[in-house]
Amino acid sequence: MTSHDQTAIAAAAEALYAARHERVPCAPVRTLFSSGDIAAAYATQQTNVRRLIAAGARPVGRKIGLTSVAVQRQLGVDRPDFGMLFDFMQTGDDGAPLALSTLVSPRIEAEIAFRMGRDVTVSNASRAELAAAIDGVAAAVEIVDSAIAGWDIDIVDTIADNASSGAFAVGPWQPFRADLDLPGRAMRLLRDAEEISRGSGAATLGDPLNALAWLAETAIEFGDCLRAGEIVLAGALGPMVKLTPGRYRAEIDGFPPLALNVVP
Repeated sequence: MTSHDQTAIAAAAEALYAARHERVPCAPVRTLFSSGDIAAAYATQQTNVRRLIAAGARPVGRKIGLTSVAVQRQLGVDRPDFGMLFDFMQTGDDGAPLALSTLVSPRIEAEIAFRMGRDVTVSNASRAELAAAIDGVAAAVEIVDSAIAGWDIDIVDTIADNASSGAFAVGPWQPFRADLDLPGRAMRLLRDAEEISRGSGAATLGDPLNALAWLAETAIEFGDCLRAGEIVLAGALGPMVKLTPGRYRAEIDGFPPLALNVVP
């Protein structure tokens, strides 16, 4: 990349980092780059990933975004994206509520989560090879949170902003089996017992395993393969909804329900 690109990446990373640190959204960063510069967007993301790690944050996995065809069309893209998950993003394990005040402009969606049992180092892994690398599967919710004012984003903005990652919660892990029929699992997301979103596993690139396969291949291309122990959020099973205070419950067929309490 040119020195101009490096300057733009540094400026975009600083704007996004400050927006999240101060919880005050910033202007879109896409204006700093050439139109659709995906490489610069991921370089911006990695700049802040390194900064977080240097400050003591621990990576625990990755999230896949833009797995819905409708959302891809909305942003004018034809592929998913990914971001890093950190330990400070995980919530709900101890029953403690999630505070809206820790986020910028959050929305919630229900997903399938995978836990990797072994590294995926082989390019173009077969479905059987991929299934063999999965240790567990669970219901999950992701708090998608944009640091860009008004969610005025395109593909460059969201990638640069760590795929708009905010927080996540994962339910009890179950052993993964290749015959689980994840595409056929229905999902309901409720807030204070009122249904606010519904969908199915087929909404995630036709099958959450398809999303995982895309990430495994992309991670190898980026020189940072999926590793044993990592959590992977595979993408939304239904429409995301604005996060407001309340008691949320994600119900996915065949999985224990996942509860999350959100406070101001």
